[in-house]
Amino acid sequence: MNFTLEAIPGWRVASHVEADPPPLAWRNDLAKRLGQRPRRLGLWAELALYGACRCLDAAGESALPTGARVRVASLSGAQSATRASVGQLRSGLPMPFSFMQSQPALMLAALSQALAWQGDASFVVGRDPQALQRLALQGAGSDGLLLGWVEEEGEALRTGWWRLVPA
Repeated sequence: MNFTLEAIPGWRVASHVEADPPPLAWRNDLAKRLGQRPRRLGLWAELALYGACRCLDAAGESALPTGARVRVASLSGAQSATRASVGQLRSGLPMPFSFMQSQPALMLAALSQALAWQGDASFVVGRDPQALQRLALQGAGSDGLLLGWVEEEGEALRTGWWRLVPA
């Protein structure tokens, strides 16, 4: 997946970070940034947190502005958590934490807490980063947008994030 986005008139990239793949110590770096290890989150959600926090740091922002919107996309979402939940379902009932880790809403809630922000956030499964970018910017206000793409394909982890603000 190519994380490249197109230039949009009236908008500028305040920061852009990619981890494809993330460094070996990325989970330790995330724990240091958050002040503790994330609890009850799956690998995919942690990867989203890692990229979003790095992007906000690169933009020089300690918190995401209140009016900013957050959009996160993926080709398939939290694969390992979904597989674990389905495996547990086959052998009985899925464990609550496994099921919750497969839900993108848990990642969005964790992002909200980590970025000291609450507001308009959503997750989209898709294949076209440019179409997602155009959709995400429609109606975005003066506080801009934090846009992320997070992939977990077996051992291959990738995340790309952009902080977009009006030009």
